[in-house]
Amino acid sequence: LQVCHNRRISRHKVFEGLAARGKTSVDWFFGFKLHLVVNELGQLLNVTLTPGNIDDRKPVPDLLHELFGKIFGDRAYVCEKLASQLLQDFGIQFFAKPRRNMKNKLMLLHDKLLSRKRSIIETINDQLKNISQIEHSRHRSPVNFCVNVLCGLIAYCHQPNKPSLQMEWLLSQTA
Repeated sequence: LQVCHNRRISRHKVFEGLAARGKTSVDWFFGFKLHLVVNELGQLLNVTLTPGNIDDRKPVPDLLHELFGKIFGDRAYVCEKLASQLLQDFGIQFFAKPRRNMKNKLMLLHDKLLSRKRSIIETINDQLKNISQIEHSRHRSPVNFCVNVLCGLIAYCHQPNKPSLQMEWLLSQTA
């Protein structure tokens, strides 16, 4: 969540000491990272907000401490140490598309098919930014920013049609 344009970072005073410069796959930004955990129905299970310079893998154990099952993440969350920690501590199987310099691992067919559906989280992020309007670059106070993000998350939760997985095909195979 970008809080100001890159040209204004040196003059920006509102989030001084709170926001930080971070890097996405596209470009550098000044602001925060919103980490989401979503179930197969598109419902938010857990959310956390970190400064832009925090490693994406750092908040994962706190996000997942009360969950179980399988988690599908993007390449930013790939780490063998994190995957083994999640399996050992919480019983969570972690799947992520390997980075270019990593070897592929064998996985079950339905896990492979589910990992292809990870794009749903990108759709949810897009809806949060464009429909719920949680990102804009002219906040006048940190409290206003937090209220805006929280209201956007609440507005998303009340949407009647959320992006979701059509899980009937998987449930019919396992039953």
